Amino acid sequence: MAKILLAEDDDSMRHFLSRSLEKAGHSVFSVGRGTEALPVLAEGRFDLLLADIVMPEMDGIELARRAVKVDPRLKVMFITGFAAVALNSNISTHPKSKVLSKPFHLRELVEEIDRMLAA
Repeated sequence: MAKILLAEDDDSMRHFLSRSLEKAGHSVFSVGRGTEALPVLAEGRFDLLLADIVMPEMDGIELARRAVKVDPRLKVMFITGFAAVALNSNISTHPKSKVLSKPFHLRELVEEIDRMLAA
């Protein structure tokens, strides 16, 4: 079981992903903004940051940059609905990061998370 911090500004997507990942056996703490994630990261250890790239206030890329400064062992997975963003190689903020483009199948997300955590 992994401890996942989910940062997703779309309420329905955040709730869906949170419930689905918990059903897959993971512990999930979710926030609606990148700025809300930073204090949570400072309080506890997470195995994975799952962040939407495009969010108000602080995007997922900046969140990941700051998050790995707090915990260099943190693995990062980005989710995005913008194909051009997904194809941009500059978002590799950390060697343990991965980008998954929306729409994706839940099984694909869980498999990618499991692969990242096993590596």
